[in-house]
Amino acid sequence: MFYYLSGKVAHLEANLAVIDCGGVGYACKTTNYTLAKLTVGEQAKLYTHVNIREDAVDIFGFLSTEELHCFRLLTSVSGVGPKAALGILSSTTSTNLSMAIVTGDENVLTAAPGVGKKIAKRIILELKDKLAKEQMSTAGEVYGGTGNTAIPENKLAEATAALAVLGYSQSEINAAFQGIPMEQLSLEEIIRQALKKMVK
Repeated sequence: MFYYLSGKVAHLEANLAVIDCGGVGYACKTTNYTLAKLTVGEQAKLYTHVNIREDAVDIFGFLSTEELHCFRLLTSVSGVGPKAALGILSSTTSTNLSMAIVTGDENVLTAAPGVGKKIAKRIILELKDKLAKEQMSTAGEVYGGTGNTAIPENKLAEATAALAVLGYSQSEINAAFQGIPMEQLSLEEIIRQALKKMVK
């Protein structure tokens, strides 16, 4: 329904930002990370997800498309609703979440209130398997035919999958990897450097 809302921040409270767009205040449920970047009276743009139910229309707003994509991925997991997804994204950054999914780190997820080990395992299982299958087959395209065999295929695939969690396309990921000395860097550093290139 809405791709984003752009206007003046009219009000802020726990997990809620009200954006004034042309005299209409849109209540956007959001994360601690997004709230921390907003200031009442200043302009802001929130990328949105609209959830329409029989008794309500809820708008969820996020400062970045990466955070929005992670929210949608989380709510695609059976048993994970919007409240739990906001809780997870309020307790960690979208980049750390993508790393946790790819590496199977349950502690990042269980740090969120109300998220136990059972839900954390389900999130990792459903999303990691989905992303791994999609990305493993194309990960070799980045360095295919260059003769560079020093890069472990699993590290390349994991870095690709972690960036895919954030909503980047295969072509964007391939372009970002060019020029990064991947065989010399940790998985975390590869992802950080790729993200820096993509947000420029």
